This record gives sequence, C-alpha cells and structure tokens, in this order.
Amino acid sequence: MSTIPALNGQVIGHAHYATRALLERAISPLGVTFNQVVALHVLAQGPVERADLTHRVTSTLKIDESAVRQVVDQLFDGGLAQVDGASGGDEPRLALTDTGRAAQRGVVAAVADLSARLYAEIPTDEARTAARVLAIVTQRANAELAAIPA
Repeated sequence: MSTIPALNGQVIGHAHYATRALLERAISPLGVTFNQVVALHVLAQGPVERADLTHRVTSTLKIDESAVRQVVDQLFDGGLAQVDGASGGDEPRLALTDTGRAAQRGVVAAVADLSARLYAEIPTDEARTAARVLAIVTQRANAELAAIPA
C-alpha cells in the first residue's frame, strides 16, 4: 500500500510538470508552445489590447514582459494573431486569425482529452476539494509575490 504524500509545493510541482509535459507533447503537432497556448487562451476570449494581454500572460506564467513580447511576436509570425480590424481607440486590439482559432480549438480538444484521462475516476467531491485548496494556495502565493518589491 502506498503512502499518500503530504500536500506541499513539491507534490503540486510534480503534478504540474508531469501534466505540462503531456500537454506540450499533445500540442506539439499544432505548432504552438505552452506559453503561446496561454496567450491564445486570452485572445480566444475576444480582441484585447496588447498591454492587457501582456499583463494577463505575465500574471499567469510569472514571466517578464519581454518574454511575453516574444510570445506575441511568435503568434504574429505564425499567422495566429493579428491586429483587430475593428479596433478603435488609442491602442490597437489584438485578435486571433482563422488559423489562430483553429489552433485554439486544437488546444482545447487536447486539454479535454488529457483531462479526461488524468482525472478519470476521481470522485467529484475530492476534485472540488483539490481545486478549492489549489485556488487558495495560488491566491496566497500571488499575494506574497505582489508584496515583494520588483
């Protein structure tokens, strides 16, 4: 009988990295990287100003703005993102291209397939508890990060 490990950053990290490795393999045929997937997800919600996209990706991935600029440039270079033609105002808004929407649909399908396999047979109440605990840990970690001077 195996011992259930204590919930800590190492256990959470192992789950994250194992899941991320599987996801990276699943999205590789789509020609996108993990960081690009995060940006695609933001853009899939509708056109967004570059500053907002940058903020959302940096806050999710905990990477600096220059890394996000590279990701956005890669999306443009790959024909996945474009300046939204209907943009008005001071800053143009960025949007997915048809190719970007197709890639995003592929990512969503890959995540759904992976999730179905990895979370199969985990009781719903246990999954909800785990999600609640991880949300609390994330919130506390983000609060600590925000309190650290840049």
